[in-house]
Amino acid sequence: MRTVIQRVSRASVTIDGKVKSAIGPGFVVLLGVCHDDTEEDAEWLVRKIAALRVFDDADGVMNLPITETGGEVMVVSQFTLMASYKKGNRPSWIRAAGHDIAIPLYQRFCALMAEATGRPVATGEFGADMKVELVNDGPVTICMDTKNKE
Repeated sequence: MRTVIQRVSRASVTIDGKVKSAIGPGFVVLLGVCHDDTEEDAEWLVRKIAALRVFDDADGVMNLPITETGGEVMVVSQFTLMASYKKGNRPSWIRAAGHDIAIPLYQRFCALMAEATGRPVATGEFGADMKVELVNDGPVTICMDTKNKE
């Protein structure tokens, strides 16, 4: 699994001109699922993201995890994160998981994130043409990949 995590002051997902979901301060997590990812990958990522100390404490220092700020989380599926760009200029998504693997892992990731934060998780719609709007706060953007755990 590959993620791009952005600390935001607000974000929304619009599909067919209608807002599907919106959040205030928190994280937008763009999630790409690889064909060989497992539930253990989802569990590891959720633990890491929920514990990221990138929110300001009383002294204005990035020292708090989202679990201590009451922040919200939006998770958006994004298979293009699995792009291979080694040959030529047209990306290949051969490593991206098919729907039979990606949808259950995406749903499990969202459920685990809701458990970890104690809040509902906002989502997009798997496979839809989504318009994601966000205001990156900081900016703070962190990439994580379960293939690079060590």
